[in-house]
Amino acid sequence: MNDVKLLKEEGLSGLFVVTLSINKDKGNCERSKAVPRILGIDIPKEKKIEIALGYLYGIGRALSNKILKEAQVDPSKRAKDLTEDEVLHITNVIQKGGYRAEGDLRRDISQNIKRLIDIGSWRGLRHKKGLPVRGQRTRTNARTRKGKRKGGLAVVRKPEEKKAPPEKK
Repeated sequence: MNDVKLLKEEGLSGLFVVTLSINKDKGNCERSKAVPRILGIDIPKEKKIEIALGYLYGIGRALSNKILKEAQVDPSKRAKDLTEDEVLHITNVIQKGGYRAEGDLRRDISQNIKRLIDIGSWRGLRHKKGLPVRGQRTRTNARTRKGKRKGGLAVVRKPEEKKAPPEKK
């Protein structure tokens, strides 16, 4: 069995996470290279930083390149090769550059939806009912918003017994 423990590396200011993998069967211990953390999210260390920033909610490829240009970091550099200063520059650009990402963006979106529900607008009611908001049809093809189909409401009738013909006198 492998146990993975997270350690805080001395000399690092919470910008990297170091994992320690302990193999109980073999009795050996491996220490992997630090994984960069930006806005509380672990960035994949094997990917180029241009792609890895896309793992942050609200940051795509274009915004990633813009951030890296402002932070003066080479976009083709791997995330594992970043220095602490570069990670700090990227974090500062995201926070002080007016970019909304991760928690701030999620909070803004949920507040906007809550506001629509509170004022009772059409879009708010659609959000509340869990139906498509932007005018899509719901007779068919709204499964993503409506969820799994409810049980069939078809009425099953009992077969009628044949009545005996009336007797003639």
